[in-house]
Amino acid sequence: MIEKNNYLFVYGTLLDERNEFAIYLKQNCRFYDKGKLKGRLYDLGEYPGAIADENYPDYVYGNILELKNTAEALQYIDAYEGFGEDQEQPNLFIREIVSVEAENGQMNCWVYLYNLSVEGFRLIESGDYVGYRKNM
Repeated sequence: MIEKNNYLFVYGTLLDERNEFAIYLKQNCRFYDKGKLKGRLYDLGEYPGAIADENYPDYVYGNILELKNTAEALQYIDAYEGFGEDQEQPNLFIREIVSVEAENGQMNCWVYLYNLSVEGFRLIESGDYVGYRKNM
């Protein structure tokens, strides 16, 4: 059962306009605002992984999207993120509602958070995956 929330916070490969899933989101969502969530961002190789942590002093930066058909869109992105009972267990990412800071204040958004150990992976200190990739 998908909780009623029409907002999705994206911070990694879903910001890449060449990614087929980002293209899907662009066609099925509306850009709402830039946002940031308290936590850490790691370079996992081909993609990043965020760990939400309200007590961490830094942020993960990304975009807040307003979903047109929430259940359908999340189901589509779940497959990409490896989330769900039909995916390999434990799931690579988990989908949770977290508090995200938008320009107009705090709001709750769906976000895919990394669900496995980050030991041995590089912390992206800026919390900005797009900027990090440009500087590589």
